[in-house]
Amino acid sequence: MPSSKWTIESMSALTGALYAALVIYLGGWLKDWWPGNFALLLLTLTFVTFLYWLAERLFFAPRRARAAAQFESQEAARRADLARQGIVVDGQVDDVKARLLQQPWWLDWTAGLFPVIAVVFVLRSFLFEPFKIPSGSMIPTLQVGDLILVNKFHYGIRLPVINKKIIPNHDPQRGDVMVFHYPMNPQVDYIKRVVGLPGDEVSYLNKQLRINGELIPETPQPDYYVDERHVYEHAFEEDLKGVKHRILNDPDRPAGVTPFNGFPFKDNCQYSAEGVVCKVPANQYFMMGDHRDDSQDSRYWGFVPDENIVGRAFFVWMNFGDLGRIGSFH
Repeated sequence: MPSSKWTIESMSALTGALYAALVIYLGGWLKDWWPGNFALLLLTLTFVTFLYWLAERLFFAPRRARAAAQFESQEAARRADLARQGIVVDGQVDDVKARLLQQPWWLDWTAGLFPVIAVVFVLRSFLFEPFKIPSGSMIPTLQVGDLILVNKFHYGIRLPVINKKIIPNHDPQRGDVMVFHYPMNPQVDYIKRVVGLPGDEVSYLNKQLRINGELIPETPQPDYYVDERHVYEHAFEEDLKGVKHRILNDPDRPAGVTPFNGFPFKDNCQYSAEGVVCKVPANQYFMMGDHRDDSQDSRYWGFVPDENIVGRAFFVWMNFGDLGRIGSFH
């Protein structure tokens, strides 16, 4: 009995310490005291709750069942002995058994959560992951506040946390809207459109996009009002090798860009006042935002390596400010 009590008290204290560590980690992440890694956190939670779930199935639940059975047997014997003496005992045996079988809080909030966390882990790691659009770099295709779904298996199955591809699937295509780990800070996820594939020469000069020397057609559209900046910008329908989508250009912004220092394969790009010309290296992709003059993309920080790919964005599942945004997009 003392050892049993010690085990329960120890597990309660351990679980309390783990929850305290989780709160500290999440609080520091929200306060930007340290970078967070949700994939690693989810993997850790899955592993820890699995250990609790396993201990519950193999040790704690059988021990509670034995204690309840022992109580029921002893109580039955006691009542039978008293009945022989003509004494009738009242009291609810089932209530006591239920209390003996009940999970303590530290198992209810660990082993009890394992199936839910495991399902979320599998869905998020290998199937679909939700993202929130934080900026206007993909206007008008995606708006600030759009909650989108990303297909994690479209470009291949990858191991969580280390993001290593283990089963290939489709290769990225021009026009795909892709989520990826920002090459300058892989802890941050970006979303842009695939413009250049490995081996392509991409030029963006005087706000005209060419791929391998071929001008990408643009059809003028009515000017678009950008709520964030309270201005109208020129809108076009761009036909990116068969993928039609809208883009915006601000006629008051210069065509040239100022590149960041030190990004890999910077020598593959030539910059001028008219814009930039880049040769896309092997296993790399050239990304651009649809809001061309309000997007820091491959023109500034270079190429996205294949190992940074997260998945293909394909559906807006919610925008609390505009329910009409729900649906698929190109």
